[in-house]
Amino acid sequence: MDAREQARWTRARLGHHGPPLDLLTARFARHEYAPHAHDEYTVGVTVGGLEVIAYRGGRIHSGPGSIVVLEPGEMHTGGPAAPEGYAYQALYADPALLADGTLGGLPHFREPVLDDPELAHALRAAHSDLARCPDPLEAESRVPWLLTALARRHSTARAACDTVPGADRLARTVRDRLADELLAPPSLASLAADLGLSRYQLLRAFRTTMGIPPYAWLAQYRVTRARTLLEAGLRPAEVATLVGFADQAHLTRWFRRVLGVTPAAYRNSVQDGAR
Repeated sequence: MDAREQARWTRARLGHHGPPLDLLTARFARHEYAPHAHDEYTVGVTVGGLEVIAYRGGRIHSGPGSIVVLEPGEMHTGGPAAPEGYAYQALYADPALLADGTLGGLPHFREPVLDDPELAHALRAAHSDLARCPDPLEAESRVPWLLTALARRHSTARAACDTVPGADRLARTVRDRLADELLAPPSLASLAADLGLSRYQLLRAFRTTMGIPPYAWLAQYRVTRARTLLEAGLRPAEVATLVGFADQAHLTRWFRRVLGVTPAAYRNSVQDGAR
């Protein structure tokens, strides 16, 4: 198999019972797509090489760091524009995710290739994390937020006011629901509906008050709970299940982010100290 021809498809979900979100990680040196269109917005970031895309009667090029946005129903192709080929990460987003109650109609992108290094980096990071571990709450916390930012910064749709009245109270309500339903947290869509908000407004209120998105708050809360169980002598694999992580690898990823050590190292340390 040619190492320059690789494609991996991952399906995440926005919430445990929410709509699917498809992620593609690909590297091509020869493959050329046949003319086709998608029902969703295609949002991709080129991570290496050079791609050429036939789109809206012309040909566009995308190099490393460029964001490419292809609108639903628009016929297009794609292929390498240089001998070394190209690599990219793409997600396929339902049109409603780019509006989510904050824009006057569906966004239209006059320019399909965008230069926005900060947003490109954030899209790549979210894509990589979700392709590795497609956690539903993480997907729902990160992807709609980034897609709304994309639409607000680069589309012709008019953005509504960002202010969310009572943000502190709303954020505390969401925080308490997530803590109370640790093992099977409610989707942000259902929480938003209960509070009479759009999902973006809920995310805005939570981030403004807590400084981090809901999935990150819940992960840190789970780490706090995990520490108590590890100190009691439970094994990391047991603890991961008891605090709501998908598996031990997911627990380890977040434990190291928060505390700088693995759960096993932490358990051994506190157990040694107790002897």
